[in-house]
Amino acid sequence: MSINFSDLSRGLVIELEDQPWQVIEYERHKMQQRAPVTRIKMRNLITGTVVERTFQRYDTAFSLADMDTRNTQYLYTDGEFYYFLDQETFDQYELTKELLGSALEYLKEETMVDVVFYNGSPINISLPTHVELTVTETAPSFRGDTAQGGNKPATLETGLRVTVPMFITPGTKVRVDTRTGAYTERVSS
Repeated sequence: MSINFSDLSRGLVIELEDQPWQVIEYERHKMQQRAPVTRIKMRNLITGTVVERTFQRYDTAFSLADMDTRNTQYLYTDGEFYYFLDQETFDQYELTKELLGSALEYLKEETMVDVVFYNGSPINISLPTHVELTVTETAPSFRGDTAQGGNKPATLETGLRVTVPMFITPGTKVRVDTRTGAYTERVSS
């Protein structure tokens, strides 16, 4: 399906040079007696690179990428591949560490995620907005130790390092925002 500039929106996935690109920002300038200039900042969904492209034509048209998502559960890793189970068809999908990238910092067994497919092949995952992880290591807090603003670093069960309040101890379950990588709240002690 072909779309023009007026149909673009943030988050839309278009296909350029046989690759899926997600639109981050876009703008169009039209100067008198010249062809309009369309600038699009976009992210490659396979490699993760962000580029800004300029198109200078009257008939700028884009084709939508053949994208699909499926609700899955993360099962396990064998060191090379990460395995996900489709919740409807019970098919298993395997993704490599390179495809998953920084999403691995939020991924633990039995986490529900959406696997993103491009032309029928899994290329990445879409994490939930918040995940709950257990603190495995953090410095002890002492009474009156608030010279640094009352926060301290902590390591979570997936290896992710976040800044938490002083009252958090090892074994505490915390909620982390996957978009920013920041501590949100304590879930349980």
